[in-house]
Amino acid sequence: MIDLPEGSWWDWDVLHFDGARLRLAAGYDLTYHHGLEVVFADVAYLACPTQFRDPRFREPTLDERALVVRHVGEEPPVIVAFDVDAPSGGDHLACLVAAGSVEVVRGLVYRYWRDNLAAGERLAPHVGPPER
Repeated sequence: MIDLPEGSWWDWDVLHFDGARLRLAAGYDLTYHHGLEVVFADVAYLACPTQFRDPRFREPTLDERALVVRHVGEEPPVIVAFDVDAPSGGDHLACLVAAGSVEVVRGLVYRYWRDNLAAGERLAPHVGPPER
């Protein structure tokens, strides 16, 4: 299970996924910035929507672990499970990420170009300088 620091982490999205490294971003409004990232390395299995709200992280069930093992061939070092509300409402959606490692990273990450970043601030991976 993942232990998140105190904060307003209700909006989440897949900020970047290249097939091996998954970067989930969280904040109270993802329009301009976010303040938390959960970074998975060596992703072996992924089942989650690209955007979600208020995930409830928990230990994976025995059936979820067996599902991952069937698809991956062995139990990876990290299996993270969380539930989110289904977009249509009423139900919940069970999500799984299996990976080699997971890291929780705090810091202000802007989703638009900014010059003169302060210490600890950075730009999201998809942000580049404006065309001149």
